[in-house]
Amino acid sequence: MASWNWNWNRTVFPTSILLVCMFILINTMKFAISLALDTECSLKIQLLNDSSCQEGNWHELMHSKCCGEAFDSYLYALAQHANLTGRVYLDSTEQRNCLSRVKGFKDDIFGCGIENLTSGGGGCSDLLVADVWNKLGNELKSLDEKCQFQTSGNGYEQSCSLCLRPWKTTGETSSRKTNVKAEKIEDDLCRIAVIVTLISSKIENEMYVHTVLRCLGTKHIYIENETTQGNQNMESNRGTWILIGATIGVILMIVIAYSMLRRCFRSAPPRKEVTFGDMLKKTSCPRVHIKEVYAATNHLNEMNIIGEGSAGKVYKGTMRNNQHVAIKHVINDDGNMETFAREVTSLSHVRHPNLVALLGYCVEGDECFLVYELCPNGSLSEWLFGKNKVLSWIQRLEIAIDSARGLWFLHTYAGGCIVHRDIKPTNILLGSKFEAKLSDFGLSKVIEVGETYVSSEVRGTFGYVDPEYQSNHHVNSSGDVYSFGMVLLQILSGKKVINLKLKKPMSLNKMAKAITKGGSITGFVDPKLQGDYSGEAFDFTLKLALSCTSLNQQRPSMEQVVQKLEEALLISKERKASTTKTPADDISNP
Repeated sequence: MASWNWNWNRTVFPTSILLVCMFILINTMKFAISLALDTECSLKIQLLNDSSCQEGNWHELMHSKCCGEAFDSYLYALAQHANLTGRVYLDSTEQRNCLSRVKGFKDDIFGCGIENLTSGGGGCSDLLVADVWNKLGNELKSLDEKCQFQTSGNGYEQSCSLCLRPWKTTGETSSRKTNVKAEKIEDDLCRIAVIVTLISSKIENEMYVHTVLRCLGTKHIYIENETTQGNQNMESNRGTWILIGATIGVILMIVIAYSMLRRCFRSAPPRKEVTFGDMLKKTSCPRVHIKEVYAATNHLNEMNIIGEGSAGKVYKGTMRNNQHVAIKHVINDDGNMETFAREVTSLSHVRHPNLVALLGYCVEGDECFLVYELCPNGSLSEWLFGKNKVLSWIQRLEIAIDSARGLWFLHTYAGGCIVHRDIKPTNILLGSKFEAKLSDFGLSKVIEVGETYVSSEVRGTFGYVDPEYQSNHHVNSSGDVYSFGMVLLQILSGKKVINLKLKKPMSLNKMAKAITKGGSITGFVDPKLQGDYSGEAFDFTLKLALSCTSLNQQRPSMEQVVQKLEEALLISKERKASTTKTPADDISNP
């Protein structure tokens, strides 16, 4: 006890009083910690429009006619979250924390019926996005096919009506003989899971997402009984007052404990809060003046936009030294600022030929920019899926090798293993000679030397996220290996990571396994290659990609991936078997 340098006055504070103080302190800390945890929110809820209190299809779920605005905004945020994490619903605690942060909504958001859309109730409430594809794939495909909108004239009304039909029947149970209310809630959860999954797969197409929400949210189907709505609102309000009362009680306990502890303990010196500005002071990354940013991009001229993501728009520009750059205009909110700070403070010093170099940053008021080297040939995604762009077989292998080398460097970095966490074709950029460079390190995690993993909430892009990471939340290098395997399959096939055209949507690695079991690889070859490839090297690379997407312990390291890809490239260059009409396609697996 002496080492803690307590300053007791035994005549004033007997042992019994000390024990009471310690008891109050411990319990107060428990309350404070639980409150701190309860304030976390993983959604970005921004009200999409002004509430007009119009009756609509959400009335099957809403408890108030004026909740359409909140409902649309919440579903949009859920879809964004599902796209990153693969989760459809939040648990009740996470949801309550998120709803309590919504600002600008005129009504009581806790009385809107959104509170029913939580996980933990079994059935559709606990489905992941992948589960929705597997279990409700037919409904999802039907909704996707019918919800194709025309925005002019009467076309919108007609296409919206087509969209409503499969939506209305999605998730309906075959009978309602036991518990009508419970079965209706389950149906609603299934329907919302389907629509969240659909728009999460198209989240970058904001016009489509807003049009779907507008259609389903404003078209009238039926209105629920007002008495039921009133009772549900009363229940929600009562729960809110209970929460407020409990919070006030905890605050009073903290105040009482603090006043008593001031008499028991010496006051500790105040701790200096680490601010965003303090973090930036420690970086070695050059700071760029905002005038130079505006001059380089011609005042953020829209003609200079070369890309756009959830974090903001990307502009091409030319600096004063005539260096061509890409400048990302980062949207200033909590989530984006976290990734902004991570790139500037942690990764600005990481340099490799196969990583996009961060050249500088700019912070001026609410304006934040990241300045990167420019990769003039755009992203791998543009070349794989663009109609008028074609990569040769040799180019594809070289791009795969470059990308693998970049990951190998990150995973073996001297300061600790760097896990990218968002490997996908849009984050692989191509230089002037089609050399590949990994970009967008905003989700990256550093694993300290001696550690095997760190725990974190699931982040990444649906379809590329390691299923084992989704279940155990362990961030490690094998998650990047899985993502790279999915990208490698896309390099081989030119296909999307999820095929919506099948009767039952299927992930690309499952499709590859099914095709190879049939004995021929021709159905998996990108038609753009027009037979100009080495069949032996293709088969070799396909097996490598499937090993990357196998179980964690069976996956190769990125060093092994590089070696095998270089072997495939050597085979292709030596034989040049695909430059003639020899049947390179007709390779059978043993």
